[in-house]
Amino acid sequence: MNQANQNLLHPSRQVGADLAAWRKVGGGEGLLAALADPQSIVSKLQDANLCGMGGAGFPTWRKWEAAVAAQSKHGDKYVVCNANEDEPGTFKDRVLLAKTPHQVIEGVLIAAVACRANKAIMYVNPHQTESVAAIVPAIEQWKKSDLFIRIENYLGKPLDLKLVETSGRYIGGEETAVISWLEGGFPFPRRKPPFPAESGVAGEPTLINNTETFANIPQILAKGAEWYKSLGLGDAAGTKLYSLSGDVLNPGLYELPMGTTLQSLIFDHGGGMLEGRTFKAVFTGGPSNTLLTAKDLDVPLDFVSVRERKSSLGTGAMIVISEGTSVVRKVSEYVEFFASNSCGQCPPCKGGTFQLSRLLNRVDTGIGTSDDLRALQSLCQLLPRSGRCGLIDGAVTVLQSSLRTFPEEYGLPAEQD
Repeated sequence: MNQANQNLLHPSRQVGADLAAWRKVGGGEGLLAALADPQSIVSKLQDANLCGMGGAGFPTWRKWEAAVAAQSKHGDKYVVCNANEDEPGTFKDRVLLAKTPHQVIEGVLIAAVACRANKAIMYVNPHQTESVAAIVPAIEQWKKSDLFIRIENYLGKPLDLKLVETSGRYIGGEETAVISWLEGGFPFPRRKPPFPAESGVAGEPTLINNTETFANIPQILAKGAEWYKSLGLGDAAGTKLYSLSGDVLNPGLYELPMGTTLQSLIFDHGGGMLEGRTFKAVFTGGPSNTLLTAKDLDVPLDFVSVRERKSSLGTGAMIVISEGTSVVRKVSEYVEFFASNSCGQCPPCKGGTFQLSRLLNRVDTGIGTSDDLRALQSLCQLLPRSGRCGLIDGAVTVLQSSLRTFPEEYGLPAEQD
């Protein structure tokens, strides 16, 4: 991989749980810049056009602005690094935590400075054992550092930085489910508003961002917004971690300029298709988004451009399938994942994902009827926005996309242009 394209995963950053080594390569400079001018942190993120890397692509500065402005009820504010990562096809955060834990923690500490938060939590999936093994000593090293003392002096109170292992459940990554778990309950999602920045853990203002989002913060504060924007292509800013998997010759994690085309990711960096295979489609952003086909290989992989193709960049996961692979089979597998990971709190989600999975299995095994297809199409109309979180919407999105893009595989007539 061309190291010039790398920021987060540049070899110099991959020092593991060694704070001294991290500081030798410039670690801590972003935090020092934040402490020197705390009031400018949010505006610098706005100038950099940093967006959330956990799936939605929401402007990071807006979340931070809300958390900064929110008033604490009992003197506490929280910053949470959401590293629950448990969706098929996504494997970026575990690499960041295992190889560059100090980069991520420094981003969290900068957020604590910006929000004047005295509670900082690394919320890590226990199934990612290498991540946990790196974070535990990394936290202890930060607590003993002179930089940590400077943060506490600025806050005027002790800073509680700790690791909390997640439930290990997929649903535990939804931000209101994060709050429920941190409060000692089951990771049940809640309806919004209020949003976490207003009322989160223990009813206090809580800033929750994805691991990759936090990892970008130190470099932006140290090197500036213009530097960060220059890393992207066209109007896109920064780099992006793309989890490439499926029927490609070289699957893996690639850090590339935001705006790199799908064609380039798969064929230049991923080595193209497996021998004897022809490209058919790609599930973008993981299994909860829409399918892109050969006509979309020219799309720049950034939040705006992918959205214009009626899809979503999501976490940057790209699951490639080849001709000869059953789309119905893959969708059936993904919907079964959603069904088995529903928390069961919302009847439309629990029952709806179960019925979608059952019907898809019938179609996949060749015993589906026209009534089954009509039921699938009807459920696609009835189920969206019926749950407290986006799980049911993700299941419907990928099904609807496959019905629209590959209707013949369901025994349906092709849509007319």
